[in-house]
Amino acid sequence: MPKSQVRKKKVYTPPTDVRPSGTAATRKPSPIWLPITAVSLIVFGIAWLVVYYLSETDYPVASWGYWNLAIGFGGMVGSLALLSRWR
Repeated sequence: MPKSQVRKKKVYTPPTDVRPSGTAATRKPSPIWLPITAVSLIVFGIAWLVVYYLSETDYPVASWGYWNLAIGFGGMVGSLALLSRWR
């Protein structure tokens, strides 16, 4: 059986208006304060929740009630938002 001809395709190059402007090599690394702040927020949020549960809702601030949970989880969510920007 005879061999079929091989098609020659051009290499695809995207249009210049669609091409991303910055490449991964041109991005700058994250500042040193970013991971330090993120880890601090995680530790703060976990510590706040542990103190809240171990004190049977008397501490850190008894008058806030369940808002203490929002503060603890808010610290952890804030650290997640910071870590999403880490390069």
